[in-house]
Amino acid sequence: MPDKTLNFDFAATCIGSVPFQDIEDTCRDILNHLPVMPFWPQFVKRSHLEDMIIQFSEGLPLMRIIEEKRSLVISETGNTESELVAFYEYFLAQDTDHFAIGRDYAPGLYTLLEIIDQDAIQSPFIKGQTVGPVTFAAAVTDVNGNSVLHNPELLEAMTQGLAIKALWQVQKLASSGKKTVIFLDEPYLSGFGSAFTSIQRHEVVGLLSTVIHYLKDTSDTLVGIHCCGNTDWSMIAKAGPDIINFDAFEFMDYFLLYPDDIARFLKKGGTVAWGIVPTSNFTGDESVEDLFSKLEEGFNRIYGWGIDPATLSKRSILTPACGMGTMTPEAAKRGFDLLVNLSRKLKV
Repeated sequence: MPDKTLNFDFAATCIGSVPFQDIEDTCRDILNHLPVMPFWPQFVKRSHLEDMIIQFSEGLPLMRIIEEKRSLVISETGNTESELVAFYEYFLAQDTDHFAIGRDYAPGLYTLLEIIDQDAIQSPFIKGQTVGPVTFAAAVTDVNGNSVLHNPELLEAMTQGLAIKALWQVQKLASSGKKTVIFLDEPYLSGFGSAFTSIQRHEVVGLLSTVIHYLKDTSDTLVGIHCCGNTDWSMIAKAGPDIINFDAFEFMDYFLLYPDDIARFLKKGGTVAWGIVPTSNFTGDESVEDLFSKLEEGFNRIYGWGIDPATLSKRSILTPACGMGTMTPEAAKRGFDLLVNLSRKLKV
């Protein structure tokens, strides 16, 4: 159950990906501007290893990287049975080191933690992220082009593998002495229920719950689910996250179509992360005042459900709508400034 004693008070953080190239400068900027909940950045333009699917594949069985396509496939050469047996031996022994994320795959994670340690950076929280099990399984295919979503044996292994990799990350982040937050990034669930999503609601809840419950049972982390498009938000709430992160700039009205589920989630101590700064549709003309007005409309709807302003403030985080990795560096800096200034305005 979410912790009702937490107070986020519109703290700002980001989703993960950035368009920048300088690792140390980016990490220092993050620590300077996001004093409550800094995050480790994914430098998606530096290396294919930082693609959100490939980045979390080390230690998982039967994985083969196709560098030119920035994709993962199930290896033809591996012995499936023996690789799965070896995988489960590491998993059941809870050998998190076997599932570590290497520095080549996540230099932002290591650099951020090193700066925190060297400079004795004070912040109550630290945020990480991992690809969610549904998005990962949908993206990884076998030699015939079929996704792991349709292979129950591999789907179970990949889901458990992502769970223990996330545990390694939580333990690594916790070495900073801060309260850890980890988001499961699930862009595949955008538009859930359309003809393009070939997975049932109960299956989604089961996969997400597997990772969330594993992390909650083995650590003291907060777990969020990020989806940057429209989806079934009652399904997301049912999976049991502490934090739900949605695109509040583009899909506010759709999110608010679930008053009973969202109100119940908030009253039980859940937190909403408002993805209010646009990313894919960023124009540069956005202002703090415009974004503030958009948020106020959403807040007023929620107040009408019986949630008081003080509770909503405690249970709210601000983020961009999605990762900033597809933006130009100039646009990302502008969006980052909007986010920070909006957070400051809401705290007054």
